[in-house]
Order: sequence, then C-alpha cells, then structure tokens
Amino acid sequence: MQADLLPRDVPLDLALALAVTIRHDGQGGIADDLAEPEGLTRWVRQRADAPRSGGAASGARGRGGSDGPGELHEVHDLREVHDLREFRDFRADAASLAAVVEVRTAIRALFARAVLPGEPSSADAGRLPDAGAALERLNAAAALVPVVPRLDWPQDGPPAARYAVPGGPGPADRLAAALARAAIAFLAGPDRARLKACPAPRCVRYFVKQHARQEWCKPSCGNRARVARHHARRRPQPPTDPA
Repeated sequence: MQADLLPRDVPLDLALALAVTIRHDGQGGIADDLAEPEGLTRWVRQRADAPRSGGAASGARGRGGSDGPGELHEVHDLREVHDLREFRDFRADAASLAAVVEVRTAIRALFARAVLPGEPSSADAGRLPDAGAALERLNAAAALVPVVPRLDWPQDGPPAARYAVPGGPGPADRLAAALARAAIAFLAGPDRARLKACPAPRCVRYFVKQHARQEWCKPSCGNRARVARHHARRRPQPPTDPA
C-alpha cells in the first residue's frame, strides 16, 4: 500500500484493543466484552475518549449525521477515518454489534496467521474462518465507507491533499469501516512482526512485543507461567517399568 494511505500515527492499537475484547475471565474460562450491545457501547465510548498521540485535528467537519446520501464531508487527514472520536455518544444496537463482531472475527483470524509458526490464541483458534475468508471480510468492511482523495489548492497557498467520506452510511457501517481500516494499517505495518499470542497458562490475549526478550503480555502472566513450570518440575513422576 502507498505510504500516504497509512499515516504513521494511525492508532494501530485499535485493532489489538478490539481483538483482546475476548479474554481470560480470571476463573479459568473465556470472557467476551462484546457479548451484548451494552458492552460494545462501553468499549467504543472508552476508545473514543482515549488519549491520542500525534497532531490530528480535533474532529471532522460535517460529522454528526447531517449529510445526506451521496454527499461528502471533509476530514482533515486520514488519521480521522481510523479512530473513533466521532463515536463519543455512540449507543450500540444489534446491527452495530454484529458488524463489529464480524470485523473482530476477521482480525483474530488474521492475527492467528500473523503469529505463525507460533501458536495462536487458544480462545477461538478452532472456530475462526480461514485467512482468505477473513481478508474478504476485513476488506469488505473497510469499503463500507470509502475515502475519497481531493485536491485543495487555494490562490494564496500550496496545494494540499484532503480526504472526504460519504455522509450517507449509518453508524454501524462507519464503525465497522473505522475498525477495519485500523486493522489493515496494523497488519500492513511493522508491528505485525512483533505480534504474539501470550503463552501463559489460561491467557488468550494477543500482544505486541515491546522488546526482543518479552515473552508474556503482562508480568502477572509471566509469574503464572513460572509457577506452573515450578509445579510441573515438583510433580511426582510415575514409576517406570524395569527393563
């Protein structure tokens, strides 16, 4: 992909944050933070208010649902079509939940491919679509809200690229497209090579390694893995039959 379509400060953690809404529940089972529309509402609003690095403009002009079908409204740069700031007042329904879960399924399938030859997360590895189907899902979701490049060249200044998005798509499509674009940016970028499934007992999270020696998604997982190894070494071994 062309570099200008993947800005450096796109919130690449957004795709990872969506993937890890499937997590260990602390009691030996699996929890899904997006099991109900209320969970999606809470997650989206938290992400919409999350601090951002970089100098993206504070918001897109024309957002808020006033644009009619087929009309365009301008965003200042591509960072604004990858984040969730327009969803601060979002309220999920069944349609938006289904759309986001479909994107999450595609992301987790592609994460499972990305960590090969390592093991994928055990939470859903046997239930995911194949990589080809996941790619189709992700690309279709990103295309729900196309981004149109436009040239702006004022009389008293240099030309600049602007980007516009259609005003017609509803919240479910806009949200799915934003999440899919963030996933595309992540998977096409350098962080993909540092993606790993945490190997700690019971953990099902994916994480991005911050340094070469990092093995676990968080220190508590490392402690749990060391305790498990210690108990395994101390466990009595069954007697072997004499030759």
